[in-house]
Amino acid sequence: MRIKKNVNLKGNNTFGIDVSAKLFCEISSLKDLEKLVDSTEFIKNEKLVLGGGSNILFTKNVNALVIKNNLTGISQENLNEDTVLVKAAAGEDWHKLVLYCIENNLCGMENLSLIPGSVGAAPMQNIGAYGVEIKDIFHSLEAYNLKKKTIEIFDNKQCNFGYRDSIFKNEAKNNYLILNVTFILSKKQVLNTSYGAIEQELQQMGVTNPTIKDVSDAVIAIRTSKLPNPKEIGNAGSFFKNPVIEIALLNELKEIYPTIVSYKLNANQVKLAAGWLIEQCGWKGKQIGNCGVHNKQALVLVNNGNANGQEIYNLSTEIIKSVQEKFKVTLEREVNII
Repeated sequence: MRIKKNVNLKGNNTFGIDVSAKLFCEISSLKDLEKLVDSTEFIKNEKLVLGGGSNILFTKNVNALVIKNNLTGISQENLNEDTVLVKAAAGEDWHKLVLYCIENNLCGMENLSLIPGSVGAAPMQNIGAYGVEIKDIFHSLEAYNLKKKTIEIFDNKQCNFGYRDSIFKNEAKNNYLILNVTFILSKKQVLNTSYGAIEQELQQMGVTNPTIKDVSDAVIAIRTSKLPNPKEIGNAGSFFKNPVIEIALLNELKEIYPTIVSYKLNANQVKLAAGWLIEQCGWKGKQIGNCGVHNKQALVLVNNGNANGQEIYNLSTEIIKSVQEKFKVTLEREVNII
């Protein structure tokens, strides 16, 4: 464990923003972490825990100690005849874990294939895709309390999961370093293929009796066709949350925009497709300076090579403003702004 000064973070965020951290340290074991929290640098500085850097936008240099979580390891334990607990260290690559579960015929994660980022970031964001969210398969996690220097266990309720939200993005923000996450998965293949274009993709693949691998392959194909690879063009996936509105407002909007895309949540609320709203405002494929909106998915903002974080943030502000003016709907950023 070594604390470095003035470390460039361009390779540690998928937007590829060229900023530096005042202090930087990589944690590969609990021993490393315990040594770090006793250091003078830790005690005297603000802290920022960094995972895969796939859901963050740096708008300035980081005047803090950045802690890179590199904890690794995956294990499983039979809970009963049909159910398995899979524990993964927080530094593991998320998609690698999904593939591990598919290879071991464990059902529940396949719809979350190819989401960039680390395992530790998954419960922080309550990541989700194609009808599945982390909270649906979450069992518990262990987190190190950076103030008390103790390990605490959080169950599903204690994580206070919301839409792309959790306790770790709010009152517990930067107070904990997640050590590992345990998921509850099934040996029975109960597939969720009704959301989005999964069924259509499976038909195109010629699959009539899909397995969890088939569902994963379909999700990967869909995501690859719509979303840019962060290794090729800087981005953080979906930049905005899908807004939730009252049905009364939806009915008003339908009179003007009959093709508006919505998903019913309950008797009073619906979720709108943020990408559709942004596209209707003319942003899809639009480029401003060094950044822009992806030409295949309006939810994705991209760094064309030399953008700084403030440029991308300003672009997102203009998008929010235009959607508000046109639809009376306020978009919320999903990406963490630093």
